[in-house]
Amino acid sequence: MTTDPVKLTADLIKCASITPTEGGALVLLEGLLAGAGFTCTRVDRGKVSNLFARWGAGANGRTFGFNGHTDVVPLGNPDDWTVDPFGAEIKDGYMYGRGATDMKSGVAAFAAAAIDFVADTPPDGSIVLTITGDEEGPAVDGTVALLDWMDAHNERIDHCLVGEPTCPNHMGEMMKIGRRGSMNIHFTATGVQGHSAYPHRAKNPLPAMAYLMAKLAAHELDQGTDHFDASTLAVVTIDTGNPVDNVIPASCRSTVNIRFNDDWTSAKLTDWINTEMREVASRFDIKFNMRTRVSGESFITPPGELSALIAKAVKMETGIEPEGSTTGGTSDARFVKQHCPVVEFGLVGRTMHEVDERVSVEQIGQLKAIYSRILTDYFA
Repeated sequence: MTTDPVKLTADLIKCASITPTEGGALVLLEGLLAGAGFTCTRVDRGKVSNLFARWGAGANGRTFGFNGHTDVVPLGNPDDWTVDPFGAEIKDGYMYGRGATDMKSGVAAFAAAAIDFVADTPPDGSIVLTITGDEEGPAVDGTVALLDWMDAHNERIDHCLVGEPTCPNHMGEMMKIGRRGSMNIHFTATGVQGHSAYPHRAKNPLPAMAYLMAKLAAHELDQGTDHFDASTLAVVTIDTGNPVDNVIPASCRSTVNIRFNDDWTSAKLTDWINTEMREVASRFDIKFNMRTRVSGESFITPPGELSALIAKAVKMETGIEPEGSTTGGTSDARFVKQHCPVVEFGLVGRTMHEVDERVSVEQIGQLKAIYSRILTDYFA
């Protein structure tokens, strides 16, 4: 008897697991995996629920890992949905629901593939599933907690596949062999408040902030590298909170988001911005400070055994050779890469996070077949 990834996707969607609420999704998976012979351990930390599941003792042979998440983003306005967001309704070949694409279908596909594989052809090695409830949230007590627990308990994975949706338009067209780094920098400029009719008596922080933001935004960080597009810096807000038009404010705030390639590290970018900020502060006689939050450093898994394995399986099942890409945002691969080589491959992600999020039912089965072939070839 085979494990149906479509039914499992539907069962997971029906678990209202808006991050960080577990919603029953990990309980469902734990029961299913334990029944198939996996040793399951809940690795909960803080308010976040996580699941570690291993088949095989781990002493002999290689260990292949899958990573994914069952938490989902909020619904937005529920009245904008044309279906029950947690109903897993199927219409015109698509299953609808929050998390249908990102990424309960991916988790269902790799769980179903792993369960059937160890039942039909028990490998000389181990399979590990690490599933978190904190990918869409702060991501500090999710995959990070699982990796911390693995280090403490001498658990290892040799190669890992993250089942995030990776294909822009067509099934099989893209896998992610790396990700850009991401960081946010929050600035505060402080001057002296005053009457707008007497600007000489005040010290206006706005021109200084506007100048700094324009200078940063106009700077070409680089022209791209072998595996990455050019790094980008976007000014995402400039705010004074000033409700009137006759007062020069004492302070204002701004934020920039930087997506950077392997020419940079967050530390190098912080040093550069600090230099620019100090120069503007001196020119305008305005006090500046900045606060930095790094979501992840850029990384690359060089094309090799793992990417070739995945590309072969994708082409065999879809007829398409996937492009090795580093585009898009961040994922938990940024944490897994500290542990072992990691590549991402999953479904078409066009509707993720949208109202009426949906996934092709056909593609769910196709993804399970790809994951099954990867396991077969890996342990051959």
